[in-house]
Amino acid sequence: MPNTYTQIFIHLIFATKFRHRILKENFKESLQKYISGILKNKSQKLLAINFHVNHIHIFFSYHPNIALSDLVREIKKESTTFINDNNFLKGKFYWQEGYSAFSYAKSQIDVVINYVNNQENHHKKKSFREEYIEFLKKFEISFEEKYLPEDV
Repeated sequence: MPNTYTQIFIHLIFATKFRHRILKENFKESLQKYISGILKNKSQKLLAINFHVNHIHIFFSYHPNIALSDLVREIKKESTTFINDNNFLKGKFYWQEGYSAFSYAKSQIDVVINYVNNQENHHKKKSFREEYIEFLKKFEISFEEKYLPEDV
């Protein structure tokens, strides 16, 4: 669309179904490259991606040529097919319903990239649930505890 200018940075987080701890190092690079390709094909610019055993963080420069919910649906659908078609896991893989998306200012890019890239160290101190609640509180998003992910 001509004469449309945006600068939107999104930190996207979503989890494996039932938060099962099934995301493994042996296919990490392949999955991250695949998701990077999905974003590129949708005219989005990946800034950082990393997963920890039961969830994924994707930080990207968002171009609003596609609704965020549609983009997330495509990422989840296509990456699920990729994981299952490549038999990375025993049985079928699925992502959990829903996601969280947080926007950041350009001045915060380096901080968020560092955060995403250091998930392994971060989760030595905090569980996914603790991290998730921290994000919701930081961004002043109301929530009901019964709908929050449990750590399995």
